[in-house]
Amino acid sequence: MDQRTELSEFLRSRRARLKPADVGLPDYGRTRRVPGLRREELAQLAGVSVAYYTSIEQGNGANVSTEVLDAIARALRLSDAEHAHLTHLAKPKAKKKRVAAARPHRVRPELRHLLDAMDGVPAYLLGRRLDILAWNRLARALLGDFTALPDEERNMARLVFLAPNSRDLYVDWESKATEVVSVLRMCAGCYPDDPKLSSLVGELSVKSEEFRALWAAHTVQEKGHGVKRLHHPLVGELTLSYETLRLPDDHDLHLVTYAAEPGSPSADGLRMLAAWGADEVVEPR
Repeated sequence: MDQRTELSEFLRSRRARLKPADVGLPDYGRTRRVPGLRREELAQLAGVSVAYYTSIEQGNGANVSTEVLDAIARALRLSDAEHAHLTHLAKPKAKKKRVAAARPHRVRPELRHLLDAMDGVPAYLLGRRLDILAWNRLARALLGDFTALPDEERNMARLVFLAPNSRDLYVDWESKATEVVSVLRMCAGCYPDDPKLSSLVGELSVKSEEFRALWAAHTVQEKGHGVKRLHHPLVGELTLSYETLRLPDDHDLHLVTYAAEPGSPSADGLRMLAAWGADEVVEPR
């Protein structure tokens, strides 16, 4: 993925979503040839010259200062994740990122023991590119048989967009798909030279029209916490809260857990799945 192109398209997409009224500027009712703020309006808000901002938006951000990036982020009303993404695109740490992207993930045995000990909590470990690296029995019972998949197919983005049962499992599939693409886009900003990530994006773009459209929107977000509604073929609909915990010794590794409100029908459903999963023989992961 070309870093200059990514920077240019990201800034244009963020500028296009704002109207003058959103940032306190007057709108004189003139017809705009393109949606959103004009470059000169954005430059005014950021306190830089139009020529300088135009140069940055054309992808020439290598020498831009942190202060100017902060000013542009404020003018564009960027979220924390979008601000971080802008910084990654404009000031990439190329050598460090290339080394990290090439290094395979190693899941410590202690992490696998922790997953196995979480009997009543579906939990799995995500790496960069949203690769599913390890999981426990209940995660397998809830989300699918990861064990039966080849290593290269154990990826959340592949499963959401290419697995035939994905749209049945996630009640709000569109929301899940947007989240997955936004997190993957964040990863792409951190690791623009990762060939496996580029290959994954290319494959999904070819095979999924929905992925292509969402990828072109340039939305970014960190994987965090929230609520997911799932429709499981054995126990029916489940409403579960999820938490994403970043590991302190490897920020590319995230532990994802699901939980149900105590005493709820969803909690009963998880207990039924746990009992079903206990009868299954699962190879250690």
